[in-house]
Amino acid sequence: MKGYLKREDDFSTRRKHLHNLTDEEIKNRFWELAEKLVDPMLDLAKTHTTPSIERSVLLRMGFSSIEAKPLVDGAIDRGLIGKGVGHLVYKISEEKKISIRQAGEEMIEGNHWDTLMEIFKGGKK
Repeated sequence: MKGYLKREDDFSTRRKHLHNLTDEEIKNRFWELAEKLVDPMLDLAKTHTTPSIERSVLLRMGFSSIEAKPLVDGAIDRGLIGKGVGHLVYKISEEKKISIRQAGEEMIEGNHWDTLMEIFKGGKK
């Protein structure tokens, strides 16, 4: 094959630091490294969101795309999108002792936004 380069096998060299580890120690090392990989992504997810992500969360909570749009728009208008729109719906559900579905429907009608502004001490515009 033209352009094909054979990779030298260096597995024996690269695995020397793992050679004396038990299966359990290798498994623990794997999960330790996996956590190191995921931590920056989790930090990023905690500080960054988009309307698309928030709509996606609402879809998984059982809302339709038509219902998700006014919820996301309402959060954006009030500077609350950074709190997570699904989280906002959940907070109202918890605060008012109503179902998540009912909380979302009432928020679409314009209710409970003042309560959220109080809970979250206003939003960021």
